[in-house]
Amino acid sequence: MKEVQATRINKYLSEVGYCSRRAADKLIDQGRVTINGKVPEMGTKIVPDDEVRVDGELISEPKEDFVYLAFNKPVGIVCTTDTRVEKDNIIEYINYPKRIFPIGRLDKPSEGLIFLTNDGDIVNKILRARNHHEKEYIVKVDNIITDDFVHQMSNGIPILDTITRKCKVEKLSKYEFKIILTQGLNRQIRRMTEYLGYNVVTLKRVRIMNISLDMPVGTYREFTKEELTEINKLVETSTKTIRDD
Repeated sequence: MKEVQATRINKYLSEVGYCSRRAADKLIDQGRVTINGKVPEMGTKIVPDDEVRVDGELISEPKEDFVYLAFNKPVGIVCTTDTRVEKDNIIEYINYPKRIFPIGRLDKPSEGLIFLTNDGDIVNKILRARNHHEKEYIVKVDNIITDDFVHQMSNGIPILDTITRKCKVEKLSKYEFKIILTQGLNRQIRRMTEYLGYNVVTLKRVRIMNISLDMPVGTYREFTKEELTEINKLVETSTKTIRDD
């Protein structure tokens, strides 16, 4: 007799494109998820015949192709899917006709490129820290950029009980620099510059992996087939272990 395949509830919600695994854990913790009418514990597994609902809405396998969007986020928009809490949220701003969610975050006062999708698998792979995927930013600060500033930023800054990973930093003008990170600590660039006595005036993300910012502020476009193929190559060695961006 064939064994029935059981799947953790957070993994299931991610794989069907409802939300990321991290967001699923929050929904479970808040008691907003039910399995066959009952609120599950964290880590509960489901089988194909189980009925899964979020806020009373029945969740089922997607019947359409996945969506992959590149969006130029304006300053003031928050990268959250919880539309009940944050009025200036990315989901209501884009108002896409299908359920989508952002891959990672971009701070409210920052602008630039962020991905949105309903493919929970690719979300988990891209967010996995050890993959060292590049993210490029243009940053303007309030003090003159010195050679020492560039050197220290490039070689690691002590923030959040760790030392930031070595990165590429290039001075563009008296007050502006480019930085390419391969990690995503919370408010990382702002914390790094503040440690050196600088404050960020503007921060724009202009590239994630192989996709560059090429659309006006507040607009989005779908990935090209070539871009999606390249991203899948870049993440093909990843597992589905999620992390916080």
